[in-house]
Amino acid sequence: MKFDTYNPGDFYDELFADKGQPRPAAQLLIEKINSLPSGELERRQQAAQNALLKLGATFNVYSDGAGTERIFPFDIIPRIISALEWELLERGLKQRIAALNAFIADIYGPQKIITDRKIPTELLASAKGFLQPCVGLQPPGGVWCHITGTDLVRDKDGQVYVLEDNLRCPSGISYVLENRRVMKSCFPELFGRMGIKPVDDYSSHLLETLLNLAPPNLPDPRVVVLTPGMYNSAYFEHSFLAQQMGVELVEGRDLVVADGYLQMRTTKGLQRVDVVYRRIDDDFIDPLVFRKDSLLGVPGLMEVYRSGRVAIANALGTGVADDKVIYAYVPEMIRYYLGEDPILANVPTYLCCDDKHREHVLANLDKLVVKAANESGGYGMLVGPHATPEEREEFAHRIEKNPRNYIAQPTLCLSRVPTIVEDEFEGCHVDLRPYILYGKEIYVHPGGLTRVALKRGSLVVNSSQGGGSKDTWVLQNSSPI
Repeated sequence: MKFDTYNPGDFYDELFADKGQPRPAAQLLIEKINSLPSGELERRQQAAQNALLKLGATFNVYSDGAGTERIFPFDIIPRIISALEWELLERGLKQRIAALNAFIADIYGPQKIITDRKIPTELLASAKGFLQPCVGLQPPGGVWCHITGTDLVRDKDGQVYVLEDNLRCPSGISYVLENRRVMKSCFPELFGRMGIKPVDDYSSHLLETLLNLAPPNLPDPRVVVLTPGMYNSAYFEHSFLAQQMGVELVEGRDLVVADGYLQMRTTKGLQRVDVVYRRIDDDFIDPLVFRKDSLLGVPGLMEVYRSGRVAIANALGTGVADDKVIYAYVPEMIRYYLGEDPILANVPTYLCCDDKHREHVLANLDKLVVKAANESGGYGMLVGPHATPEEREEFAHRIEKNPRNYIAQPTLCLSRVPTIVEDEFEGCHVDLRPYILYGKEIYVHPGGLTRVALKRGSLVVNSSQGGGSKDTWVLQNSSPI
């Protein structure tokens, strides 16, 4: 396979500026692939997929009713980001996380942004992610969003937009690390020549972030990863990160509140836990405060957390910033809390709870993407141009019944990356999820998870909807050696 006949067409292509014209950052990669003997690229693609299967890089899908475990599809053609573009993205992400953290601290504290009428009171009051028990919380160092996955997309004109923020339990970083491990065996010669930023130190950065939360003056703080269990869709990642950090992977049944502290059951008796990296949604964390039917959390954990005797990442209550209606106000948050103009733009967004916006949305459902405010994974969404008249009519009824629960956005022409589809290169749409850690300072891990829509013509990149992933190469220098 060679790129001689590959045509990016009218789309923005991440590797090609035009037919037969690679972007400067991708020149060495394209030359290398074109120089491979016939069948070699396909052999490396199959070897990469087999390696990921042996590593156990799987996820669970529940939409088919069977809870099926699947391999996360992987494509060997990477996405490449130049050093100059990454510097801009990094600054924009740090700015956004700083503003979101200030917003969360404010709404669970003095609520100045509400008093100053920058965000309508009713939107916050009706936000499912706003948790009344979290009002007045003081997390260590004033940091609420310790681990964030922010989804970025590029439109046809090359403009990068923030599609959404994920602050509850963002997943996918394990695939970033495993994809890189596999790619270094597929193209070892390119990593040195192109000056690709490493990603394998994420776990040490994550552990440092978590240890920074521990109560002061502890000689050896104990960190655990709290998982819902092996049937969770991201269980592979939970166990992977625990192993990489050298900490215990626990379930709620392994923990108990005793003597005023969170403690872990061990063969040597109870041992104090100081920091919890939770991969459980807020509602399930403590049945005494939130969902009484939860068997996943720990009774009494909220009281210990409030007293400052255990730290939790991400802080409880951060899910309010995942609300897609609240998302529309992030540019205003940046101006309000930081006094700066946003570096990264939001996708233009219509709020269906606004009468004029709703009227426009209902009249243009065939042109817009409609999203439920608190859904994820590609669920609760209507891609208007690809929907049937019956599907659009059904969504119109949903919007009219519960306008607060829906936003709408124009259908972006997402950028593409060449992808191996049925033994030929085809441009497939991609997004990018960089991971941001907030400890003593904000750290943006280089690259992130490039998700790719493997179904021909599809704009949905979520793994649960048939998407896959690619390695993301961030170059250290403006031009490769």
